[in-house]
Amino acid sequence: MHPVLSVLLGVVGGALLCFGADFLVRGGAALARAVGVPTLVIGLTVVAFGTSAPELVVSVDAAYRGTGEIAIGNVVGSNICNIALILGVSALVRPLPVNKSLFKLDLPVMIGSSLLLTLWCVLRGGIGPLAGVVFCALLAAYLIRRFYNARHDKAEAEALAAEAAGSDGMRWYAALPLTLLGIAMLVVGGRLFVGGAVAAARLLHVSEAVIGLTVVALGTSLPELATGVAAALRGECDIAVGNVIGSNLFNVLCILGISPLVSPLRSGRVTFFDFGVMVGCSLVLYLMMLTGRKISRLEGGALLAVYVLYIAKLAVFPEWGGVWR
Repeated sequence: MHPVLSVLLGVVGGALLCFGADFLVRGGAALARAVGVPTLVIGLTVVAFGTSAPELVVSVDAAYRGTGEIAIGNVVGSNICNIALILGVSALVRPLPVNKSLFKLDLPVMIGSSLLLTLWCVLRGGIGPLAGVVFCALLAAYLIRRFYNARHDKAEAEALAAEAAGSDGMRWYAALPLTLLGIAMLVVGGRLFVGGAVAAARLLHVSEAVIGLTVVALGTSLPELATGVAAALRGECDIAVGNVIGSNLFNVLCILGISPLVSPLRSGRVTFFDFGVMVGCSLVLYLMMLTGRKISRLEGGALLAVYVLYIAKLAVFPEWGGVWR
């Protein structure tokens, strides 16, 4: 395809990302109210899993092709991006209040899954079918417990009542297609945008290494970024925060649960430093949420600075071992 046409398609992809994110946030929030669960739960599940579809496609394809370090690196890099870049930018748009129910289950499971992945890869040099089965089982247990809490937890019942009072009245049969349309637009838009950005970078004679470390790395996280910013702008902070936490859970427990069932994955050049940054970002996020019960603009700026420094390290010192290669 001609580079100029690729760039134009990239512009179309950017538009799809913007509109798709808005549809997903609107539809997801309405769907939550229509079916009687808090928007936080929809953010942690439907929205998070939908926006992680690009990571799933990339990782399963990498496993099939025998390039396991791409699958693991994609997940580690995306989890860092989700916290440091996406929550950072979203908090700069609007400070994000934290739902206290996250501390009971979701945040501990997110941190625990990151630690489990790190230990498994460091000790065994990768993950095989056994790890895949364990991760999938943990995801199933988490989802069962999450929806049980949504139905029986008093605090979440009160949150749902408050949300229902402000409902826009959209029925589930209207909200569901809008949600699915938003997910589809995000997936297609992300692919077009990455292709266009790569073509533009080549026209500007940017090296392949820099393209891989920046444009392609960020590409699979564009749906989460677009959704997080759109949710912050619309005041749906539970979706913005839940999307990131749910995506990180999904990335580890589902994507790295399914991928090694296709073919065992070796961590390769995804080093302990990369895993450490992923776990460190999770712990820092927990402390930020715990102290002020919100992510302030100052904290959002600090998270964004961490991401910039991490990308700079990959670009300047790739020999130290990086991801997305």
